[in-house]
Amino acid sequence: MTQQTSSRRPYHHGDLRRAILTTALDVIATDGPSALSLRDLARRAGVSHAAPAHHFRDRTGLLTAIAAEGFGLLSTALIEAADLKDAGVRYVRFAREHPAHFQVMFTPELLRTDDLELTTARTLAGDALRGAVSTVRPEELGIDARMAGVAAWSLAHGFATLLLSHNLEGPVGDRDPEEVFRTLAATLFRHTD
Repeated sequence: MTQQTSSRRPYHHGDLRRAILTTALDVIATDGPSALSLRDLARRAGVSHAAPAHHFRDRTGLLTAIAAEGFGLLSTALIEAADLKDAGVRYVRFAREHPAHFQVMFTPELLRTDDLELTTARTLAGDALRGAVSTVRPEELGIDARMAGVAAWSLAHGFATLLLSHNLEGPVGDRDPEEVFRTLAATLFRHTD
């Protein structure tokens, strides 16, 4: 019995949930969400293959937790925006600083879309974006606030997605992507200065 006990791996001390999330984010950033496996994450963390399931139930639960965390981080970034253009710049910055979160957040087929933590975090991020749109007077937009929000989100999300997939390396070159985005936003939302 002593020999059997000594050959078992000790349970991870510390914050296993955070360790699994961090490792999962590294895997996603390097190889994409399809490369994610709870068994591999357990091996990397040095715990039993069942240990991650205690925190996330399954792969979908883990990806949902990553998306919820991402929307929370995005919400925090957007809440601090001074205006609509600044919100767009912060959105692009978030995507650059958190590419794995960004990749998972907008892939609903990977998630439990009815998860309370996810829906709450997503709502807070949406509210923050709407708050940034509300800094612009309706007559300056030329369109209603809802469509302005869609336009602003589309511009920021499209730019961030193209940037992360290296499709803007030629046009952006070595210029600061945030400054390039700010210029694009100023061109499209001329009346919001």
